Amino acid sequence: MRRLAGLLVVPLLLLSTAACGSEDKDSDSASTSAVSMTNGLPTITAGKKFGEKPTLAKGEGKPPKDLKVNVISEGDGPALKKGDLAKVDYLGQLWDGDKPFDNSFDRGEPFAVTIGGGGVIEGWQKALDGQKVGSRIEVSIPPELGYGAQGQGEIPANATLVFVMDIVKGTSLPATAKGSEVAQDNIDLPKVGTNTDGKAPSITVPKKDAPAKLVSNYIIEGTGPAVKASDTVAVQYKGVLWKTGKEFDSSYARGGAPVNFPLAQVIPGWQKGLEGKKAGSRVLLVVPPDMAYGDQEQQGIPAKSTLVFSVDILAVL
Repeated sequence: MRRLAGLLVVPLLLLSTAACGSEDKDSDSASTSAVSMTNGLPTITAGKKFGEKPTLAKGEGKPPKDLKVNVISEGDGPALKKGDLAKVDYLGQLWDGDKPFDNSFDRGEPFAVTIGGGGVIEGWQKALDGQKVGSRIEVSIPPELGYGAQGQGEIPANATLVFVMDIVKGTSLPATAKGSEVAQDNIDLPKVGTNTDGKAPSITVPKKDAPAKLVSNYIIEGTGPAVKASDTVAVQYKGVLWKTGKEFDSSYARGGAPVNFPLAQVIPGWQKGLEGKKAGSRVLLVVPPDMAYGDQEQQGIPAKSTLVFSVDILAVL
């Protein structure tokens, strides 16, 4: 069973200075490469306008060692900032490849990513931060900001990746749950803080036996749409072990930006516990081992652990 999306994310770095422009240049390539390269990156050979599915030439010569961003066309929307939700259409290709390994244009649905919140490779986060909604950018991502020495699927180890990205939409997410507080009067369950200042709430676990079944209770009940099993959600969360109360994961601790993921891709306790809950809410989840990681130890979570979460459902995407 896959870990929570946020547990797989490497720490994010500040956006480095990136090259911009759409004029034709070939300062680093031989004249024979002019057709294949534009401003140091593979040329978009078809579908050149925002919203059109592009095709890319094969990269020539050695790829850039650092992240490189060309703004192909700049939009007139607001600049993306930490905590914003962006929806992005994209096509990805290996630097030395001539066919895409993935694209969203064929699926007809832009990909949702929270700026500063992880959930995607670090090169994406860096490239999108500060870009304007409505822009098309082309990006080359070095291995250390992509999939590194491990690779991923058909992406080989130490691969430089090239993406064309259309920033279709940008939305500012709320920083915290907001709604009506719900009484926490069961002394056998953890107590969760009700602060709405955007900081991590406290979680106090009672010195009692953990419940054998899933618990999913409102702490703050919002007024947004109910989460469906097929939805992608944007959340802030904190997780502690029932046995010790020790924190093992928190989106707040990784810079405080929300994370988003399809509900179908997280542990069963999250799938069942968040389904039907309203956006804008803070939810207590107590997840027994059989709906978490069972007999397997997971990155600091002992085998057969009952997990306790506070989850703010900021938006249904």
